[in-house]
Amino acid sequence: MNSLLIGELAPEQPSFEPTKNKELTDEFRELRAAVEQMGLMKANRAFFLLHLLHILLLDAAAWLTLRAFGTSFVPFVLCAVLLSAVQAQAGWLQHDFGHLSVFGTSRWNHLLHHFVIGHLKGAPASWWNHMHFQHHAKPNCFRKDPDINMHPFFFALGKILSVELGKQKKKYMPYNHQHKYFFLIGPPALLPLYFQWYIFYFVIQRKKWVDLAWMITFYVRIALTYLPLLGVKGLLGLFFVVRFLESNWFVWVTQMNHIPMHIDHDQNRDWVSTQLQATCNVHKSAFNDWFSGHLNFQIEHHLFPTMPRHNYHKVAPLVRSLCAKHGIEYQSKPLLAAFADIVRSLKESGQLWLDAYLHQ
Repeated sequence: MNSLLIGELAPEQPSFEPTKNKELTDEFRELRAAVEQMGLMKANRAFFLLHLLHILLLDAAAWLTLRAFGTSFVPFVLCAVLLSAVQAQAGWLQHDFGHLSVFGTSRWNHLLHHFVIGHLKGAPASWWNHMHFQHHAKPNCFRKDPDINMHPFFFALGKILSVELGKQKKKYMPYNHQHKYFFLIGPPALLPLYFQWYIFYFVIQRKKWVDLAWMITFYVRIALTYLPLLGVKGLLGLFFVVRFLESNWFVWVTQMNHIPMHIDHDQNRDWVSTQLQATCNVHKSAFNDWFSGHLNFQIEHHLFPTMPRHNYHKVAPLVRSLCAKHGIEYQSKPLLAAFADIVRSLKESGQLWLDAYLHQ
């Protein structure tokens, strides 16, 4: 770090920026130390092993469905649903390995990350790391969080940015209808129409040949197992349906915790405040935990990104107390209410854009 040293502050100069909450930061550091002492940063590897096994069993069940019952409509749909569950659950599991929250060493986390995202899903680990680490550093900060790059070309996001866009008289889309066209170009389209081709562009452009090799093993495995049963057209149809279903699952779960929250330019706030204002939770239940890969505890995940997900519910009461002490809202809501809040927030920000566009 010596090459970055500019100088030392004079004794009378403040050592903490005025935009940052020093008391909150100090208390969070104490909480972090307490959480480590409680052993909540240590993974139960049996949990993750069982999760991987349930993914592999679902994968086998999908193939056996076609093998045993033929390729008529009902077995085809059942196979597609099972494979969609495989892809979604593998997505949550690769997220665990990508965050280095399973093994004590980076090497094993990286290896299993390559296996799950590359071989089970056909996507590159380097692409996920590149995108996701930026998201965690500055969630919901425009031009710093790639997860909100759909603003402004497809959606007007957040109250502040939407009004700003309207005042600038910019109209890339009819944003006042975005809560309607979200159902067309949001959940259904993200994976099959964008991610599916972009990931290949990413690995080739950046020469990530190891990632590409892992991805190829996914497509070879799919071809060897399903081509004899379905033929080329049937396999392509199955693949598109699976990506379509997975895309809906992925988008609703990943956006329910962020889109309704505060979205703005980076205000250089302290790290804890930045995470808290951009995240909310969905109530705990066995189904919600499974369906979202425990990302219903988004607040805890963002505050403790390397914590094993099975411990989120244990640290949640401590985080809630910290928020209450500092007057910070800790939001937790039912699953369907969280889904509805995505649409509600899009409708609200679209109307704010229209009002600013017409009258300011």
